[in-house]
Amino acid sequence: MDLDDEVGALSGVITERRTDSSVQRISHTWIEMSDGCRLSARVWLPADAEQIPVPAILEYIPYRKSDATSVWDEQVHGYFAQHGYAGVRVDIRGSGDSEGILRDEYLPQEQDDALEVIEWIASQPWCSGEVGMIGISWGGFTGLQAAARRPPALRAVVSMCSSVDRYRDDIHYMGGCVLGTDMLSWATTMLAYLALPPDPAHVGDSWRSMWLDRLDRNPPFVYEWLSHQRGDAFWKHASVAEDFGAIECPVLMVGGWADAYRNAVLRFLAGYDGPCKGIIGPWSHHYPYEGDPGPAIGFLQECIRWWDHWLKGVDTGVMEEPALRAWMQDSMPPRTHYLERPGRWVGEPSWPSPNIEQQRLSLTGNGGLSSTPSGGTHEVVVRAPQITGADAGDWMGYGRATDLPGDQRVEDERSVTFDSEPLAGSLELLGRPRVMLEVSADRPLALVCTRLCDVHPDGSSTLITRGLLNLTHRDGHEHPTPLVPGERYSVVVDLNAIGYSLPAGHRLRVALSPTYWPWAWPSPAPATLIVITGGESAVELPVRPPRSGDEGIGFDAPAAGSLEYVTDTFPAPHARIAQHDVATGRYEVATDFSYFDGCRQRDGLDYRERARDSTVIVNGEPLSAETRCERTITIQRDRYRIRVEARATMTSTGDAFLVTNEVDAYEGNVRVAASRSSRAIPRDLV
Repeated sequence: MDLDDEVGALSGVITERRTDSSVQRISHTWIEMSDGCRLSARVWLPADAEQIPVPAILEYIPYRKSDATSVWDEQVHGYFAQHGYAGVRVDIRGSGDSEGILRDEYLPQEQDDALEVIEWIASQPWCSGEVGMIGISWGGFTGLQAAARRPPALRAVVSMCSSVDRYRDDIHYMGGCVLGTDMLSWATTMLAYLALPPDPAHVGDSWRSMWLDRLDRNPPFVYEWLSHQRGDAFWKHASVAEDFGAIECPVLMVGGWADAYRNAVLRFLAGYDGPCKGIIGPWSHHYPYEGDPGPAIGFLQECIRWWDHWLKGVDTGVMEEPALRAWMQDSMPPRTHYLERPGRWVGEPSWPSPNIEQQRLSLTGNGGLSSTPSGGTHEVVVRAPQITGADAGDWMGYGRATDLPGDQRVEDERSVTFDSEPLAGSLELLGRPRVMLEVSADRPLALVCTRLCDVHPDGSSTLITRGLLNLTHRDGHEHPTPLVPGERYSVVVDLNAIGYSLPAGHRLRVALSPTYWPWAWPSPAPATLIVITGGESAVELPVRPPRSGDEGIGFDAPAAGSLEYVTDTFPAPHARIAQHDVATGRYEVATDFSYFDGCRQRDGLDYRERARDSTVIVNGEPLSAETRCERTITIQRDRYRIRVEARATMTSTGDAFLVTNEVDAYEGNVRVAASRSSRAIPRDLV
């Protein structure tokens, strides 16, 4: 097929038309902000949109529309255009082909720009004036945040794998604990992405000056994130849970049980009074049409139903669906990856659901779980080696071969466990379990990890869900206070949401440990906990009793996506290698991976990225904890050859976190910029 390239130099619009296609693709056009900064957009249009205007769907993220996300952008927005919508993909200020500097996530400037982008889209001759927003991860956040600002043209949102509470449910902290790998890992990734130049094919000769400006002025995000170790105003900003009522438009919330952000779906359904629906599948941090683990669903068709209903006024029946549709996962032997996760779709008419019963099982002094508290109280000592958590899997699942936690038997042996009797019948959980503990510690700073496991008749242990709590945050995340050694406290540990079915004959296990590396940065000194059983200490389970009515819940098969911009894709190798020096107690885990893999486009642009994260700890020495992150990204087309390398490390003393960041940028074989920085950030009751 021949390309008819039309370049409008005055308008800054680059259009690619395929003569046999019903879709017109505009690979680059400028959207000028009120302060003069220009954002770059890629647009997909139905062929007749300029004659018959259509609603538009905006995706607004910093992940480089011209290369990194070009594969999924085409699959999503190309599909929308084929079904009567304009797809608009905009690089956030300071990212990709857009001008300016991106200084952190979700700043007011980013939201202000979003409002102007929505207004610009609604005013275009090909747009009917109605706009929807869609996005996964950062894009899921921006859709909710824009909705809270109530731009008149924004009529509906689809938010996937996002958060409504940036402190409790994001990549920086969990239960008041510093996420030991993921905070630095994601900060290093953004350091690398924002050190890349715009595409000369789109921005012209200014690309090099824009690039050098970014290299000079982009800050490492991690310094700011780590400077706010409690749930203060920094995190409340852009957390829509602070005021769900600010949102007025309909919202479809989507998540996956293997993703880190699934709690947001239930939080939003419980907190938002407007029209909304929730879908939670077995998936990791992916679009549900990819479905890893499967089964995948026809998610793009589901979006069209949502858009048709709210943007075109067509009664598609979406509001007759249950408030929550969730995949009830069947019990499976423990594995680090599942191609398919057996189970079935279930539906709830509202959330919280009147159909969910809270079942309480007390922790007993003999290591059991009982529906009737045993007589008398017992003090159970909870200690664990520093390497507890080595088999935790990834905090953020991406469907990779080693993402999920494997058999938990070794982790269970490192922890203190409480087991139920074999179940007489099946037990289905839907919602957020929680563990209540009456506990003391021998240190002023301590944490507790709580895991809920499915113990099979052969003794293997499958993780169901888990939670963390920094015990100085026992009364809330805004005003932590040190523990008084030896004093007893009543605490609640909220576990991540789950849908899981245990069969008869299996046991339910609660496992406790005062360390969980590398998910949680360890306390400065090894802590011993004393848990008082026979009284308040218990697990509360969200039980969904068996009932009929779920049989009609389901989805279409995934629709085939388009790859008009891309000729080849290059999946990056993924591996996790663990090394344990038995003599010294040193334990290191190195993970090789990639977020967006690589691709080659029709114009010859070749994009590749590689990442490595490694963590180290020495048993018995929490101050030996170290995280190292490395990123390498290459982009080339003819004589345009770019390589960016970013590196970061994080260690700690008893009083501070020590963080370093490095960036080297190359044009061809010539290094054009190098930056080095380091920061000591005081520990704040962590």
